[in-house]
Amino acid sequence: MWFILIGLLLLLMKWFAFGPVADWSWWLVLTPFFLALLWFEVIEPFFGLDKRKVHDEVEKVKQERIRKQLERTPRR
Repeated sequence: MWFILIGLLLLLMKWFAFGPVADWSWWLVLTPFFLALLWFEVIEPFFGLDKRKVHDEVEKVKQERIRKQLERTPRR
């Protein structure tokens, strides 16, 4: 996410010819977007970081359902 935000900032600075970024090459300005693509499409899936987030969310929903069910059942 940080790569995309930095990329947007550099892109706007290049587009409006602001500061030293105006003199930079387009390749240098677009580098954060290439890094974000590399991160989201190669590194996260390779290390299973994207699946871990999904499994954690599913587990949280499952635990919440169990907790609600236990609260509704009468005690004997």
